[in-house]
Amino acid sequence: MATTSAHAAAPGGGDAAAPCRGARLRPRPPPHRLAFLSRAPARRASISLPPGLRRAGLAAAAAEGRTGTGMEEEEEEGPAWVELEPIGGEDQLDRALAEAQQRGVPIVVLWTASWCRKCIYLKPKLEKLAAEYYPRIRFYCVDVNAVPQKLVNRAGVTKMPSIQMWSSSQKQAEVIGGHESWMVIEDVRRMVEQEE
Repeated sequence: MATTSAHAAAPGGGDAAAPCRGARLRPRPPPHRLAFLSRAPARRASISLPPGLRRAGLAAAAAEGRTGTGMEEEEEEGPAWVELEPIGGEDQLDRALAEAQQRGVPIVVLWTASWCRKCIYLKPKLEKLAAEYYPRIRFYCVDVNAVPQKLVNRAGVTKMPSIQMWSSSQKQAEVIGGHESWMVIEDVRRMVEQEE
């Protein structure tokens, strides 16, 4: 009984039956450029400098008599975001409260957990809000899984995320972040404005 293979049955010696084997594939053409991804070229280059260097650049330009550096029209800006300072225990919280009491300003404390998705989403937004009040009001972050339960009980944290305003070593106000993050940020902003 004779068996015939697909290679033997194909005309031309079997190469046409398996186009992937041995055949060279043409390279894929580059993807088309999308209009919204392409940017128009900038008319002039600008460099963002920290406030200290910006002042130094203006002073150097004024000393040399140069004008038109592009720095004169910019007003001094603060940072875009400020990292929340971590608190790892009761002694750190007490130090932060004592420092705030000496300065006569409140502090804002975010009580968070590593497993809390809303906490993870809210933290960068609070860092941007902290930049608006920097350096007057300091924002701190406490991971409830990394501190003693005594500290969590002292703060009265029952739900995550919890954003608290502390002044004179006592909790003054609290926002529970159970809804949309932009609403939580607005509630925290109102809480800070009322305390100031």
